[in-house]
Amino acid sequence: MEIPKDYLATNKATWNQKVDYHVDSDFYNMEAFLNGKSTLNDIELHLLGDVTGKKILHLQCHFGQDTLSLARMGAKATGMDLSDKAIAKARELAEQLNLDATFVCSDVYDLPNQLEGEFDIVFTSYGTIGWLPDLDKWAKVIHHFLKPGGKFVFAEFHPMVWMFDYDFTKIEYSYFNTETIIETTEGTYADKEAPLKNESVSWNHPLSEVFQSLIKNTLEINTFEEYDYSPYSCFNEVEEFAPNKFRIKHLDNKIPMVYAIVATKK
Repeated sequence: MEIPKDYLATNKATWNQKVDYHVDSDFYNMEAFLNGKSTLNDIELHLLGDVTGKKILHLQCHFGQDTLSLARMGAKATGMDLSDKAIAKARELAEQLNLDATFVCSDVYDLPNQLEGEFDIVFTSYGTIGWLPDLDKWAKVIHHFLKPGGKFVFAEFHPMVWMFDYDFTKIEYSYFNTETIIETTEGTYADKEAPLKNESVSWNHPLSEVFQSLIKNTLEINTFEEYDYSPYSCFNEVEEFAPNKFRIKHLDNKIPMVYAIVATKK
């Protein structure tokens, strides 16, 4: 499988142009966030537990709402993201809200060269690993930053979701990581009418690849859960069947939409 040499630059440019539209969108509901609403969901809150006083590294944090929500809960939070525009906004929000949070602009794989220290928890969630071609390198970074006995908390869209076309009418992509997916799309999940043309490079990762990468890097799997809903209305053809729980209308509860893992550094 050939990995384009410019994939980081392509994806960084795409995420940079999304930031302003996302900040202004109903999806991210900045007004409610600034007024104290947490952006974390029940799935990850349950797995994170009490974070008071914990050092948390949040990988691929976008413009930092979840990182800052962790800081509001008493964590000493550090967020990282590839998009320098997103990180600039995250720092602005941290200063505006007077929260103890640090933000680093970096590629995930290069983070050990950009950040020092060990953390009680490494956290990442929803739409993150698809931008990474090599999960072994990803798991190495997680292991690097966790202190002994520290835990990795991961919530992600299920790989089955990424097999479908955008309207969930047919299987379009392999479940397995067999190809680099290069696409040009319009709009964005947070604002489908945004006048954006997005070039992106991504990869599908089966559950076996996720598990094997963690196991290979001496991260012991403690918890694995699958959920028949998404906490976000970021896909086409969804319906809200309960507060903040979304499914594909014509698929009901027949497919998993999210999974979650907790793993401990041995």
